[in-house]
Amino acid sequence: MTPTSGDQDRPPPPGPNRRAAAPSGAQFAGAGLQFAVAIVAFMFLGIWLDRTLGTSPWFVLVCVFLGAGAGFYSIYRKLSGGKRG
Repeated sequence: MTPTSGDQDRPPPPGPNRRAAAPSGAQFAGAGLQFAVAIVAFMFLGIWLDRTLGTSPWFVLVCVFLGAGAGFYSIYRKLSGGKRG
């Protein structure tokens, strides 16, 4: 069976040796926004905990660092292609 002209126009099907496409600009922007949201959300959690427990500024500091860590981990997974689940 010989390939027709329509078969030559299609890209080859993805296989185990084929690399994933590089991240696009939209993926970078989404990752940056997700990083910022993680830090802000954890910061507000820390503010609430500090007001509730009277431990200012300890929970804000801890939660901001936890949010930054979670944001970095999320960016790493998204942009390195390690999307599991």
